[in-house]
Amino acid sequence: MNTYHAAEERYQKMQYRRCGRSGIKLPLLSLGLWHNFGNTTSFENSRQLLRTAFSNGITHFDLANNYGPPFGSAEENFGKIFKQDFRPYRDELLISTKAGWDMWPGPYGNFGSRKYLIASLDQSLQRMGLDYVDIFYHHRPDPETPLEETMGALDQIVRQGKALYVGVSQYSAGETAKAAKILKSLNTPFLIHQPRYNMLDRWVEDGLMDTLEKEGLGSIVFSPLEQGILTSKYLNGVPADSRAAIKGGYLDKDRLTPQLLEQIQQLNSIAKDRNQSLAQMAIAWLLKDKRVTSVLVGASKVTQLEDNIAALNNLEFSEGELERIEEVLTKQ
Repeated sequence: MNTYHAAEERYQKMQYRRCGRSGIKLPLLSLGLWHNFGNTTSFENSRQLLRTAFSNGITHFDLANNYGPPFGSAEENFGKIFKQDFRPYRDELLISTKAGWDMWPGPYGNFGSRKYLIASLDQSLQRMGLDYVDIFYHHRPDPETPLEETMGALDQIVRQGKALYVGVSQYSAGETAKAAKILKSLNTPFLIHQPRYNMLDRWVEDGLMDTLEKEGLGSIVFSPLEQGILTSKYLNGVPADSRAAIKGGYLDKDRLTPQLLEQIQQLNSIAKDRNQSLAQMAIAWLLKDKRVTSVLVGASKVTQLEDNIAALNNLEFSEGELERIEEVLTKQ
């Protein structure tokens, strides 16, 4: 494949939003490497997704130690693509990774101990061929390890030069406030929270977003399309190749109740009136709250990614549209 040259107009194609009260701005869309960058997918397709993202001004690539499958393979493949295509652009990129979920056997390959987090990041850097990441996250709360130990490990990672900023994912509002207090006392650059948030899962509205605003933290929200439910995929039933059709997959077919499918159809009608796809409207709806710094999207095809990027062409909602959407979402 030819040498990659990013589009010169890439920064004119994307909008950026300040991340809390930091010096960092994130693109309104960031690319997550959860499912489509492991060893079970096409390497060249993964490469094209990353190229397309950056050429459209997406500067933030989000990984984790156990993304794949198998664990670690997304970071390995990203490292190969980075070496081939993106090394000249390193200072234009914001690369993140995480640790907190199951990664290797035994008691030291999971949750939030100092030993796990520091060892995991060392392995991640080696897989990606990087000297440092821009953001390192604790991927989930640990109910048994003292928060002081986990936050202390994040502080140590920054002081070692292995990460520029730190973040947390899936922490509650109370846990986030406690983490912020500890990190502030250590003068550690706490940048961001990565919560799950979409039209059908709105738990962050019950306190977390207010906490982030108070603490000066940004947010990057994942699962914006609710595993494909908030797309056109299920408007006419369950396709044979969909996640819901795969036994033991990430989306339980039983979740697609008649009531939910009716809601999706009604939301799709509103999206059509806005000249958007349902997926585009779902992304735009999240960005109506300026406390959402970026929406983390995943894609298996370049056309999917381009469709998501096109959501940014219409981010404005009328009061009437928001009322119609709320009526659909709150219908029992």
